[in-house]
Amino acid sequence: MTVLAFDKTIKIQSSDGAQTQAPQARTSQVPAAPIAFSFRGVTRSFGDKTVLKGIDLDVPAGQFLAVIGKSGCGKSTLLRLLTGLDQPSSGDLIVNSDGEHGNRTRIMFQEPRLLPWNRVGRNVEVGLTGIAKGEEARAKSLGMLEEVGLADRANEWPSVLSGGQRQRVALARALVAHPFILALDEPLGALDALTRLEMQALLERIWQQQRFTAVLVTHDVSEAVTLADRVIVIEEGRIALDLDIPLPRPRRHGSAELARLEGLILERLLGKGG
Repeated sequence: MTVLAFDKTIKIQSSDGAQTQAPQARTSQVPAAPIAFSFRGVTRSFGDKTVLKGIDLDVPAGQFLAVIGKSGCGKSTLLRLLTGLDQPSSGDLIVNSDGEHGNRTRIMFQEPRLLPWNRVGRNVEVGLTGIAKGEEARAKSLGMLEEVGLADRANEWPSVLSGGQRQRVALARALVAHPFILALDEPLGALDALTRLEMQALLERIWQQQRFTAVLVTHDVSEAVTLADRVIVIEEGRIALDLDIPLPRPRRHGSAELARLEGLILERLLGKGG
């Protein structure tokens, strides 16, 4: 197993085939562009159980990718490999660099994981550990809290915030260092429906501003097609579907085209996709 970093553009030959309504698993449909990261024949085993089975995946810099699959399919394992929290059993994981922030990667979990003994502003500063400190860190923290609508809560304790507000703080902490790649492990799964919609809109807005590469693991098909440029479905450790979402933004929940794409993904998840 090797893990590499590189600073060059990789060109992928696009398919010349005509577009069809049915989704097709693809191997070379990514347009020529700088690649944020690549998986090359990546496997991950735990004892006798192989969770990921030869994953091949190229993700262009700045793309918003959603990863969907049933529980235990390997999607969170893929995210852990990407963020360096785990290592492949075999294959190559290649991570690019943006030149300014290197291959800096951050992760946001379903739980905010805030430090209860630190005030909100200091919790965001944790994301700048080893990057900035003192007045510079405080200024960056306050600026990011302003982006998520919580600048006026910087001196409060996390315990007095609502669940949605704590997730906003966690998002600010993940983004304050302007990462090249942001991994999102079902970060909105515990929120109520209205707060979840608000957080989706906030995440999309900041992604459009910063243009980091986003990788969202979610069980919510509607969330995936609303936020992502591309959705992959993992089934039994392999990529079973790789589907572009070529819709303009902002996307309207409940639109006919979103519903059609959701249907295609659900067919695959429910075993009706052939």
